[in-house]
Amino acid sequence: MSDGVLYAHSRSDVSGVRHRLDEHLRGTAALARRFGDVFDAGRLAEYLALVHDVGKGHCAWQKRLIDHAEPTGKPVGIPHKEAGTYLAARFAGRALAAAVQGHHGGLPDQQKVKDVVAALSGQSQEADAAREAIDRVEQLIPEVCPPGKLLPPDWLGGLAPPQRQLGTDLLVRMLFSCLVDADFLDTSAHFAATTAHVAADADMDFLATRYEERRATFLATRPASPVDAVRGRVYEQAVAAAAGEPGMYVLHVPTGGAKTMAAGGFAVHHAAARGLKRVVVAVPYISITQQNAQVYRDLLDPLPGEAGEPVVLEHHSSVRLDDEDGVGRWARLAAENWDAPVVVTTTVQLFQSLFARRPSAMRKVHRLAGAVIVLDEVQALPDRLLIPMLDVLRGLVEHFGASVVLASATQPEFWSLPQMSAVKRRLMVEDTPQLFKELGRVNYTWRLDEDVTWEGIADEIAAEGGDQVLTVVNTTGDSARLHRLLTEPADPDDAHTWDHDGVGLPSPSSAAGPRVPTPVLHLSTRMTAEHRREVIERVRADLAAGRAVHVVSTSLVEAGVDIDFPRVYRAWAPAESLQQAAGRCNRDGRIPGGGTVVVFRPKDGRTPKDKSYRAALQATEEHFGPDTAYPDDLHAIPAYYAKRYALHGSDGRAMGEEIQQMRRRWDFPAVADAFEMIDDRYAQPVVVIRPEKTELQKALIMADIEALRSRYPCGPEPLRRLQPHTAVLPRHDVADALKSGLAESIVGDLVVWCGHYDPARGLDANTPEDRGGYVI
Repeated sequence: MSDGVLYAHSRSDVSGVRHRLDEHLRGTAALARRFGDVFDAGRLAEYLALVHDVGKGHCAWQKRLIDHAEPTGKPVGIPHKEAGTYLAARFAGRALAAAVQGHHGGLPDQQKVKDVVAALSGQSQEADAAREAIDRVEQLIPEVCPPGKLLPPDWLGGLAPPQRQLGTDLLVRMLFSCLVDADFLDTSAHFAATTAHVAADADMDFLATRYEERRATFLATRPASPVDAVRGRVYEQAVAAAAGEPGMYVLHVPTGGAKTMAAGGFAVHHAAARGLKRVVVAVPYISITQQNAQVYRDLLDPLPGEAGEPVVLEHHSSVRLDDEDGVGRWARLAAENWDAPVVVTTTVQLFQSLFARRPSAMRKVHRLAGAVIVLDEVQALPDRLLIPMLDVLRGLVEHFGASVVLASATQPEFWSLPQMSAVKRRLMVEDTPQLFKELGRVNYTWRLDEDVTWEGIADEIAAEGGDQVLTVVNTTGDSARLHRLLTEPADPDDAHTWDHDGVGLPSPSSAAGPRVPTPVLHLSTRMTAEHRREVIERVRADLAAGRAVHVVSTSLVEAGVDIDFPRVYRAWAPAESLQQAAGRCNRDGRIPGGGTVVVFRPKDGRTPKDKSYRAALQATEEHFGPDTAYPDDLHAIPAYYAKRYALHGSDGRAMGEEIQQMRRRWDFPAVADAFEMIDDRYAQPVVVIRPEKTELQKALIMADIEALRSRYPCGPEPLRRLQPHTAVLPRHDVADALKSGLAESIVGDLVVWCGHYDPARGLDANTPEDRGGYVI
């Protein structure tokens, strides 16, 4: 405070000006209020933002900023969150004070907040410093000490105590999101010498009209299909349902029923009719985010030459950017905040953010207020976390102005659970049994004997599979193994060559070629998103042209990916996965008598060890098979889910009730640690610069990598641009690669790959052992 002014941040390299503390607090508060007003908590959000950096008013902090942080680019190194935490606890309540205490390192537990308040309430050097900071800031911003306490939203007081505690948990998460997003936007604007950018509310009436016009054009140019009339009926019913009140909607449509188009139509029309802010579509697999995002871009984004900003944002990167001490504070500014009218993301990204505690993961959470949230392929939600997930969805609907769509061909029996019994279920489509009858397009064949092997399945695919075959397996290890069996010579002494697409082709000098002489393509998350998209586009082109093509894929291809094979092989899996894989067979109903789905169980196959997955397999064994029912039997599905849920026990502990108990205690670190949709060992993002890229393309990718490595803040754009070039590896593999020089750190847990990238299988360990997990 050498010139009598309090500062929040050091000089901007662009403007050469320091960030005044009063300007930062007021600017952040104005943004936070705008975000919180969406769910009628604007005043609370504004206040938390107004006090979050009050601790920076202390003389020692100001001196350290100018003498140390500014010249070195390193953190100030003096805590500043506690003074604001004390004020928030005093005027907004101790539960909400967690948002201020956690605005750098992450939401704390209540004991931490209690300790801070107790320490600053007594006589100590720490308490004196906090009082000094508060006094200095209050001279500039009197509102940091309001005349009375701020009241919580009315709905919170109307809840019974157990539900009130859960409601408070969700309210804190939403307010925390408002605070950290506003903080990062205001800080980033300072260093870029601009104003904080927040997109204007979308004109949903205009987008709904555009959606209808573009859909009509698409249907007019698309080849006719025998099931078009059924798809049209589904769409009409979905759009008609959009006029209803906000709530919990169910879209139960068989595979091939144009669910993606119907869900999007409902969402934009519902948002227009009910004044909702945005549409968030969450799907279980990255491959579907790519496909669905492209579908919605075609329907909603401005065409070349048309005015306007892009409408659809695709987000599936899960980079960890935070740390406890704030060293990574600039990197967090690169986190995604979903400031777009339509967001297409993964289910993992959605729920991991809702139950997280770190600022980078939670910047976007407040965008769910007043949104239409479409959960596509909802059958993929893990049973072990159902209770907290459904409770949060219910809370978003009942208290934060959202509508939720549960879309699936295999609708789980959620309303049989006590947590959903009081929630009104709004059905979009009334004639589901008739739809299933009309869209029955496959015949099942079973290979469940104990002598089934991968080699035998490879031989069958080669001998009887025809020219167009899709095989879906459970793990990345199995997919790589089967792909090698189909593409490499049956005689291991015979060599093979690779074409420019990485597809195994027989060597001209080899007498014995691979089992399948036609192209065999591969799909898994060990390939970059761009690589997977290229493969899917090639598959569609080959299928449309009638060319021979075989595909070996993990489960990422089975739900929602619009491809149509006459013959599909599916490794033994839960019933909903079998049905979803069947949805890639005879999808357009063009094969008289139906396509063929072969369900096989190799004795040397791998399955995930997750308890929920095992329960689903046991229930499938009991209710589906050659002597029981087909996976699309509507009468068998309710009994299947009843058995599956019963295997978890009646107390709900195995379905996430222990997380609910942590939420009631407002123990945010414990919740974040307990809530893992996928095993964290199999979830590290890896940027790959593929060898076939041009020098200019490589330079652009490296520029984004360097932007993330820089000590100066950037928006989410570099991470967005790197998404197409990102694959996923188990964390232990990444750790080994970093030690051996095959990978280098970028920021957070994001790394860039320096080793070999297989043109067919991507980051292939080239070993038959399965080192992967269930790919979500």
